[in-house]
Amino acid sequence: MVMLLRHLLSIAILPFTVTVLVPYWIAEKYGVAPEVARFAGPFLIQLAGLVLLALGLFLAASSVRRFATEGKGTLAPWDPPPRFVVHGPYQYVRNPMISGVIMVLFGEACALRSTHHACWAAFFVALNMLFIPLVEEPQLERRFGEPYRKYCRHVRRFIPRTTPWRANP
Repeated sequence: MVMLLRHLLSIAILPFTVTVLVPYWIAEKYGVAPEVARFAGPFLIQLAGLVLLALGLFLAASSVRRFATEGKGTLAPWDPPPRFVVHGPYQYVRNPMISGVIMVLFGEACALRSTHHACWAAFFVALNMLFIPLVEEPQLERRFGEPYRKYCRHVRRFIPRTTPWRANP
């Protein structure tokens, strides 16, 4: 029960805030309302946005599940998994959770056809392009040492591999 509460708290503070609360605030502030496009081009953009949203939610949820089941921790930097996770989506990309959130944010921007939401998504990408290599990765290297360095040599930070990487082939 305690672990479930830790997960719910970390999800509420981090991805829920980024993907729901901030986009809701942006929509309210700039008068962005969901509306189905009347023409093919904008409608296809909205459809692509819904696909991105679904893929992003799946990827983020799968990553959180791996952290809970294999890593025995949460997605929160203050409560990280004590075990190194390299299975599932982590075989393809080092940051599938962030990749999933980014997909959700750009999916929202496309589905709403909102430049304000697209700017938020771009800001989130830029923030993570700084935070992850400058803060998160050095912490992971200190915690997991050579296995993490080896992982970094084989699995890219944001761009997925086409084939899964196996830690112990």
